[in-house]
Amino acid sequence: MQITPQIEIADWEITEQFVRAGGPGGQNVNKVATAVELRFEAARSPNLPDPVKRRLQRIAGRRWTKDGALVIQVSEERSQARNREIARARLAEMIRKAAEKPKPRIRTRVSLSQKRKRLDAKRQRGEIKALRGKVDE
Repeated sequence: MQITPQIEIADWEITEQFVRAGGPGGQNVNKVATAVELRFEAARSPNLPDPVKRRLQRIAGRRWTKDGALVIQVSEERSQARNREIARARLAEMIRKAAEKPKPRIRTRVSLSQKRKRLDAKRQRGEIKALRGKVDE
């Protein structure tokens, strides 16, 4: 499965298991296992560079297992083939997103005039609040 020009996933890295899906569908739901559970062994994948694996783990969140696998469950459609396509598309999209290098943050400084303006505004606000107190005779 080709993800980007540099990243290609081999078939042995992906396992798919079909289970029965809940929800509407009548008798079809009780008879046919249409939901798909796609498992991608990301931590053991030789095709993913380490930085991409780390970003993928952060993107995956709860879908990342302790043994380093990414689990995607899809039961949106009534067709097994369609659910399988959706799961593979989601996996490819997650890996593409993880393959993008994040733009480095450029630290900026607050200008002295902005600091002065902020402190002046705080001082004025404090004076207004101080005037709300009880009046002494």
